[in-house]
Amino acid sequence: GPPGEAERSVLLERYQIHYPFLLYVGTIRRQKNIPRLVEAFAVLRGDLEQDPLYKDLRLIIIGDEITRHPAVRRTVIQTRMQPYVRFLGFVPFETLRTFYAAAAAFVFPSLYEGFGLPPLEAMASGTPVVTSNISSLPEVVGNAAVLVKPDNVFDIAKGIREALTDSALRAALIQRGYQQAARFSWEATARQVLDVYHEAAGGLRNQA
Repeated sequence: GPPGEAERSVLLERYQIHYPFLLYVGTIRRQKNIPRLVEAFAVLRGDLEQDPLYKDLRLIIIGDEITRHPAVRRTVIQTRMQPYVRFLGFVPFETLRTFYAAAAAFVFPSLYEGFGLPPLEAMASGTPVVTSNISSLPEVVGNAAVLVKPDNVFDIAKGIREALTDSALRAALIQRGYQQAARFSWEATARQVLDVYHEAAGGLRNQA
């Protein structure tokens, strides 16, 4: 099953995470729309600066090395979000599961997806998902996610804000998320998730 509480807090301590966070997992290629995600996060932090639960919200991005993506780095600097956005590069699969389970919401505003697995992984961990209303994503997530227009920074920010602060919606998303994730065969999904993940870490593996 998912990591237990004690295990989780040890791990979060190791990464020095003592704040609520949004999570993105995957590659940082152009179609993944990360600069807009960062801009939406900046808008959202402004909206939530008085919120008792989320005033210190952060964004954690797990996947490629950020150094290869100047556009993303530029956006982080332009929005003055350097203190609040963390790029972790590759993390081990078990660690990744802890991140999924500990996130306040999983954010995946991709512009194109063959078959979006990270949202299902998040749902299986009991984490609300905010994703794009285009490509294969609506079909994959069914009625279990907040769908946003991926080309609209304010729409992304609004969708995330609702998933965080509307407690009835949040409870419904978590409940439906478990059901949606269960509809996909875990065997197949886990294998594909690992493939996607190894592809994201491809640089590392191919050098070995």
